[in-house]
Amino acid sequence: MDSLRKFREHALNPEHPFQWGQAQNPDTFFQIREAANQHYAQIPDLVESYFQKINEKIGTSYHLFNYYGVSDAKHVVIAMGSVCETIEETIDYLSNKNEKVGLIKVRLYRPFSAEAFLMRLPDTVRQITVLDRTKEPGATGEPLYLDVVSVLKDTKFADVKVCHGRYGLSSKDTTPGQILAVYANHEKKEFTIGIKDDVTGLSLDSMDTPETITENVYSCQFWGLGADGTVGANKNSIKIIGDHTDLFAQAYFDYDSKKSGGLTVSHLRFGKQPIKSTYLVQKANFVACHNPSYVWKYNMVSNLVSKGTFLLNCPWDADEVGKHLPGQLKRYIAENDIQFYVINGVKIGMETGMGPTRINTILQAAFFKLTNILPEEEIVTLLKDAVKRTYGRKGDDVVAKNCAAIDAGMQGVQKVEPCADWASCESDNLMGSPVEGRSEYVTNYVNQIQRAVNAFEGNHLPVSSFLEFASGAVPSGTAAFEKRNVAVRVPNWIPKNCIQCNICSYVCPHAVIRPVILNRKQRQKAPAGMVSKDMPKNEEYQFSITVSVLDCTGCGTCAACCPAKTKALVMEPTEEHYDKQEYFNYARTIEENEEFVEKFGIATVKGSQFKQPLLEFHGACAGCGETAYAKLVTQLFGDRMYIANATGCSSIWGNSSPSTPYTVNAKGRGPAWSNSLFEDAAEFGFGMLLSEETIRKSLKRKAEELVEKTNIESLKQAACDWLSTYENG
Repeated sequence: MDSLRKFREHALNPEHPFQWGQAQNPDTFFQIREAANQHYAQIPDLVESYFQKINEKIGTSYHLFNYYGVSDAKHVVIAMGSVCETIEETIDYLSNKNEKVGLIKVRLYRPFSAEAFLMRLPDTVRQITVLDRTKEPGATGEPLYLDVVSVLKDTKFADVKVCHGRYGLSSKDTTPGQILAVYANHEKKEFTIGIKDDVTGLSLDSMDTPETITENVYSCQFWGLGADGTVGANKNSIKIIGDHTDLFAQAYFDYDSKKSGGLTVSHLRFGKQPIKSTYLVQKANFVACHNPSYVWKYNMVSNLVSKGTFLLNCPWDADEVGKHLPGQLKRYIAENDIQFYVINGVKIGMETGMGPTRINTILQAAFFKLTNILPEEEIVTLLKDAVKRTYGRKGDDVVAKNCAAIDAGMQGVQKVEPCADWASCESDNLMGSPVEGRSEYVTNYVNQIQRAVNAFEGNHLPVSSFLEFASGAVPSGTAAFEKRNVAVRVPNWIPKNCIQCNICSYVCPHAVIRPVILNRKQRQKAPAGMVSKDMPKNEEYQFSITVSVLDCTGCGTCAACCPAKTKALVMEPTEEHYDKQEYFNYARTIEENEEFVEKFGIATVKGSQFKQPLLEFHGACAGCGETAYAKLVTQLFGDRMYIANATGCSSIWGNSSPSTPYTVNAKGRGPAWSNSLFEDAAEFGFGMLLSEETIRKSLKRKAEELVEKTNIESLKQAACDWLSTYENG
């Protein structure tokens, strides 16, 4: 208590004031920094003393450095953080094979206590491998490695071989197979794991993760759509399992870069023993797909163990589902005796009042039904109790709907029996056909990187795939190639009700609704079935609203904002309108009609929407409130915009790997975008402005000199014309 009182007395307080954060000059700064040495020197002993108190209280064994493995280890890995659990798991496997391996876990990195470190190192060690989760470009090694090498000098371990490697940058998964490769490595002094480096050749090839490492754990994967409630439901599930069974439980949640409507994969594990697997599920006993479009994007069933369970949420019943599945999925189910079930969560959601997208409670109930973790009656009670705790503040009606969804989910599962020909099905292409972009630069990026990342295969891309993009610059306009197909319902245009106001396009956050004006010749070339109507007082032109069905997120903002007496846009099931994607694609080939833009005025709702949006198909939440404004700005000024983007929501939907939603017009012009994490956005943008003004002023001086010196009248007139528009923005 004396220490606490002393600490409080030294707090900033006007009753006993002082000043902190003085601007110091060279005459005193150095000495003040050195005066702090004695305090740092005391930290290791202080931390160790508190570790002992914690150990006495809760039975742990924390020290500044902890050793794990056999006492006579010959190869010791040194690491810190969550990877140590994976290394321990690997050591247990290797020790059973009589391998002499160990691990030193760094608990206190700064100050680094050489004495405490050396005390934990076995005398038998012949090789040390240091793992760093960072990269120091240009350095002789990473921080932990350099500390270890420094400490070993002038000790009995001075001649021990020391290797060092990088792992897990940006949270890349580190598996037992990679750690096995680390212990097997005796040749490469510097290496990387978890990637394939086919440029500098530093990477170690990962080994297969032995099934014995996870054989006593029940593992699950849930492939959901961002904002559909899958993650929240799985958090509740893992709490129920942990609180109401004798099982240990663990959950990890893996996301793509979309704000919502993107991919989420929930990884759940539970078992009788403590779980040390600090990596995503590699092989699952249970896989659930909560969005039917995913079966044509991701090869998720290949993650299932033999005789595992696969649950698919889809609109098809057990008899017809086989017609809608890719060949490799059906073949894997047949060859591996997978227990296959379907459930129509959207239908149940509509019937219970949950709506077509909030299907998490329904599918959570189906999961517990199929896994038999707890008796059905007990789990229904626990699920409904969880609903009351989670949604009670939202009212009895919300609780009642969720409870009804639980009951329906328990009863809505159908077993699918594989057909005899499933085992001989040919594989289908889940990545789609290669695309042809506006340039080789765009084409290479989409085909080499974006398609693989969108297929959840980005971890398998080698370093050589990124050589062209190593600077961090990526081409604009690649989001148009994604075609995510995530909407359950999309707007259907009813021409007879339309008043041609363009408000639907104006409010659409994702630029999937485009009004188009067609002359007679363009109308004749339009795809069969494309509907249009006469332009008022301009019968030689036709007006049409086109919708990119495959890019729509189904937010319904367009239909909600339609001001027509009888709605001209009605939300309908997506599967009924896939043929209308062709109409949108055709409309994109029609040049902007400048005559009508000028007639209605670019500064009006109607006129502005005949301009091409240069922000499209981004990953913001369905119905996002800010992107409609950003889209409009690009319609007005996009061909001459610089964007200095602050770090936050707008930088994520604005430029998150792998796609880029800011695009270009027919002349190849569009917003030039950049983000600086460590600078104030206004300051960052001001720098752009200053550099642009400097370039333009220099160009202006040259144009003025040209006017004065040239005798070529046409050249002089061109320079004068340019100078007359200098201030026009």
